[in-house]
Amino acid sequence: MKLYEYDAKEIFKGNSIPVPEGSLISNPGDAEKIAGKLGTVAIKAQVMTGGRGKAGGIATSSNPKEAYQSAQRILGMSIKGFPVNKLLVEEYKKPDKEMFLGITIDRAAKCPLIMVSPEGGIDIEEIAKTSPQKIMKMRINPLTGMHDYQARMLANSLNKDKSLAIADIMKKLYRVFINYDCTLAEINPLADTVDGIFALDAKMVIDDNALFRQDFREEETGSLEETAKKNGMSYVGLDGDIGCIVNGAGLAMATLDMIKQYGGEPANFMDVRAGANEEQIKIALRIVSSNKKVKAIIINIFGGLTKCDEVARGIIDVIPEIKVPLVIRLAGTNENEGWDILGKHGINLASSSEEAASEVVELGNSNK
Repeated sequence: MKLYEYDAKEIFKGNSIPVPEGSLISNPGDAEKIAGKLGTVAIKAQVMTGGRGKAGGIATSSNPKEAYQSAQRILGMSIKGFPVNKLLVEEYKKPDKEMFLGITIDRAAKCPLIMVSPEGGIDIEEIAKTSPQKIMKMRINPLTGMHDYQARMLANSLNKDKSLAIADIMKKLYRVFINYDCTLAEINPLADTVDGIFALDAKMVIDDNALFRQDFREEETGSLEETAKKNGMSYVGLDGDIGCIVNGAGLAMATLDMIKQYGGEPANFMDVRAGANEEQIKIALRIVSSNKKVKAIIINIFGGLTKCDEVARGIIDVIPEIKVPLVIRLAGTNENEGWDILGKHGINLASSSEEAASEVVELGNSNK
């Protein structure tokens, strides 16, 4: 279970991890009032996805009027399918240096893994890809916990002059990670400011299997991800324009890779999972096609428990609502029946995943 940034920051604050002073709001007038008290503020969309900054979901405002205008603009936005209904308005802390600090699970080693980098911020994924040597990692024995020397070593790699403060935050973050049954606890950026070291952003993911002993309740967000989850499917919004509906996470990832190989950009990850029925296929198509950026949709089904004829009937029932071209690949259980149903309606059919990916990218490009 993911937590919103404001929830994670409340937990950080309760565990003496420094965070900027701020408040959660849902209307522009409150942003104006808070800016009147705090001065320059950061206004941040509260959604369950990354990429807020690049999508325009974060703004800095130097006066109340500007704060009102920024809040008004961001509220009601949709970021990767997530509607923005809440904003975190907090005191702006200008970072002199941005660092990265995260704790996750090393599943192979069966222990917590701490990762740090002297270069934090929105491009940390690119740094991990192009300059992996800039990310230091250290495994922690779950029976003994984090030792002081481990915290000092990692803190020194970030900023020797501020290593004591950073090491203190690191140890507190590790306690949060353990006490709240996290699979991820992350500060990015961990910022060196004129007022000291602050967690300017906060991310926490709680192990779903441990929710029975944690006092968290999932909120109704109305997001595409939530709609998919309620119907037994997985959906993650991405930045491209090729909609994807696939059964099986492995095949879904392979389909995304093939779309990129042929020069396209996926708009989403969607796994309708094994045994998807006619109704779930209809819901999946409605979810994916509701993204206004989508120019074409690929449906890639390998039928085992999922029956191809049921998939075909679901597609036919909802196709009058779909305004973008579809490319469909069906293989496996009852595939001949599925092909017969779709063939009668003149739908683009592909005999392989590669053919489907190539064709959907071509259709997407011609539909721009």
